[in-house]
Amino acid sequence: MVHTNAIEKEITSGPGTSYRDCFKGTDLRRTEIVCCVWMIQIFCGQPFGGVGAYFFEAAGFPPERAFSLQLGVTGIAFVGAVTSWFLMRLVGRRTLYIYGLATMFALLLAIGILGIPRAAPGLSWATGSLMFLFVFVFDITVGPVCYSLVAEIPATRLRNKSVILARCSYNVAGIIGNIINPRMLNPSAWNLRGKAGFVWAFTCFVSLAWSFFRLPEPKGLTYCELDILFENKASARKFRRFRVILEQAGYFCVATPSVAASGSNTLGGRKI
Repeated sequence: MVHTNAIEKEITSGPGTSYRDCFKGTDLRRTEIVCCVWMIQIFCGQPFGGVGAYFFEAAGFPPERAFSLQLGVTGIAFVGAVTSWFLMRLVGRRTLYIYGLATMFALLLAIGILGIPRAAPGLSWATGSLMFLFVFVFDITVGPVCYSLVAEIPATRLRNKSVILARCSYNVAGIIGNIINPRMLNPSAWNLRGKAGFVWAFTCFVSLAWSFFRLPEPKGLTYCELDILFENKASARKFRRFRVILEQAGYFCVATPSVAASGSNTLGGRKI
């Protein structure tokens, strides 16, 4: 911890603990990541699955059945969250996040397609089943993984302020989602029923595209290693590969001012 703190002080060449520092240099990229991963919790379609009973009624279920199904959705969400504890240790954060978004995108498209015909019992059950699966996928991937990413990605000296900024971003996204979603489902407003899945599928696809190009994999990397990779502007898709380079580079020392000033983009003689 002392060593990591010393490295971050060397990299920032100053205190590096203010909100302004969150938007400077490589910390701007880290702030972008933590803010976006928390906003994606909303834009992946979570509000759509979060009003299950209301949605089930809009899809054609009677109120009593809609309430029972919502209780089932809550149980599925709990099972998914517990399962994610073990999956994160096996496959990593980026992998879960991207595959989760891809699966939810496909499910939202399917729900939207089922919402095109007029409501019928068979379509209602098919839509309800897809919504169960959507909530399960969310709670096994994007939902819980987000909290791990928000804690791991920021620099240690800026973590508390980065988390605050990320949470504020999530709250703004939540306001947007909670304004739009009820209007899409309300019969006296837009009355989209299942077709609201198309709207959330679009935002989910944008989230997926951002995650593929911008979200790194912090699994197995120490905070010190993450600092070095971000400082060297490592590609988000190659973070795991660079761990081997770091282990061979003898990086357990704070760079001298001359080295830091040189702006070298190599580790152990290998360009990253």
